[in-house]
Amino acid sequence: MSLSLERVTPMPRVVRITRNEFLEDRQGRTFADVLDDAEQPFDEVLAFFDDAQRQRRMENSEIHHDRAALAGVVRELEAQPAIDEFLAAKDPRRTKRLRQAVGVVVRIIMEQRGWKKTGKKGSLGVRANIVKGTTTPGAYHNTGGLAFWFLRAERYERVDGMPFRSVKERAEENGRSKGS
Repeated sequence: MSLSLERVTPMPRVVRITRNEFLEDRQGRTFADVLDDAEQPFDEVLAFFDDAQRQRRMENSEIHHDRAALAGVVRELEAQPAIDEFLAAKDPRRTKRLRQAVGVVVRIIMEQRGWKKTGKKGSLGVRANIVKGTTTPGAYHNTGGLAFWFLRAERYERVDGMPFRSVKERAEENGRSKGS
């Protein structure tokens, strides 16, 4: 069975999220502290995700690489100077709030582009060994994996169904699941 690229990943319009739209979201409104904090690079986050190619890479990450949408752009996001500097130099509670707000931005974009949450998280990295409750700026980073600052990200599936079956699904259909 042959699938056309357009059927697999049609190019919907670019989703643009403003600060007000973010705050109107049921989950976004719980991050008013992030938007009100002048040191948080939230405007840079919004500007970063306001890009058709990045949004397409987020979809392709789910469709073609079986990875969380954020995995498709996380290295580029972390390379943004204002975002990297904030995550490296500020109190871990504040950086966690920004990372969580990024997850909300990704969810809003994916939902507006025809995707829904799966309720599962995908790994983005292997966290450095640190003492729980550490307050040292920059302590919560990864030592391996795809991302340096982000540990996990929500997984998504298309509302109208995924164009390809996962390897796990295919193995189960062929009687080659675990222990076979």
